[in-house]
Amino acid sequence: MNEKPFKAGSGFLMLLVELLIIAGIIFAIATTRSPEFALFIPIVFILLPGFFIINPNTSRVMIFFGNYKGTIKENGFYWVNPFFVKRKVSLRAHNFDSERVKVNDKLGNPIMISVILVWQVKETYKAAFEVNDYGHFVRVQSDAAVRKLAGSYAYDNFEDEGEITLRSGLKEVNHALEEELTERLSIAGIQVIEARIGYLAYAEEIASAMLQRQQATAIVAARFKIVEGAVGMVETALDELNKKSIVDLDEEKKAAMVSNLMVVLCSDKAASPVVNTGTLNH
Repeated sequence: MNEKPFKAGSGFLMLLVELLIIAGIIFAIATTRSPEFALFIPIVFILLPGFFIINPNTSRVMIFFGNYKGTIKENGFYWVNPFFVKRKVSLRAHNFDSERVKVNDKLGNPIMISVILVWQVKETYKAAFEVNDYGHFVRVQSDAAVRKLAGSYAYDNFEDEGEITLRSGLKEVNHALEEELTERLSIAGIQVIEARIGYLAYAEEIASAMLQRQQATAIVAARFKIVEGAVGMVETALDELNKKSIVDLDEEKKAAMVSNLMVVLCSDKAASPVVNTGTLNH
C-alpha cells in the first residue's frame, strides 16, 4: 500500500459546534431547572480528542482501529473522528552525522570513517508501517552502507594513480554512497537529499607508518621531477657552450661538468662556489 491523502474537517467549524453544544446545555439547565441536560456534557469531552493542529513540514497519519485511512500534510487546524489514531510524522529535513567507525578498506588497512547524511520522509505510509522506527532505521542502515563502501575502495593506492580511492575520488565515492543509501532507505519511504564522507583517516595503529609512506612517495616523485629538469638543463648548457664555442671540452671534461652540474642542481642544499685561480687541470 502507498501513501494516500486524507480530507479532514475544519477544526474551527467543529469548535463552533462544540461551543454551541456547551451553550445549549447551559441554557437548557438554566431555563428548565432540569439537571438531566447535564448528561449531554460527556459528548463535549468525547469530541475534544478529534481536534489537532498540523504545523508546516509535519504530517499526521490517520489510523482507524488498525486501518490506514490516509495522511494529512497540509498545515492547519482540523477535526476528525475522535477515535482516529493520529500518528505524527515529521517532513522536515534531518541532518545525521554518524560516529567514526573503524573498518577495513579494500586492501585490508584499518581506517576511521564517518558519513554525513541529509534526509527527509517522502512516503509517510512506509515510514509509519514498513519499519519499526524510521529514525533508528536510518542510523543503522547508514552505518551498514559506510562499512560496505569502505570495503569497496582502497584508502589510497600508491601504485595505480588512475584507480578511484576513498581519498582521491571523493566525488565518485560520495555518489556511490548516496546511491547505496537511497536503495537501502527507500523501504522506509526516506529520501536521501545529500550523503558524503564526513571523516576519513587511517586508524591510529598504522597512521604513522602510512604517513611515512606518503612522505616517501612524495619525495621520490619530487626527486624524479628534479632529476628530469636537471638533465634538461645540463643538455641545454652543453649545447649552448658548443654552439658559441666558449670553451672546447673533451669527453672527460664534459663528464666532469655534467657530474658537477647534476650535483648542484639535484642537491637539496645550496652549492658553495669554489674559485679556481689556476687552470682547469690544477
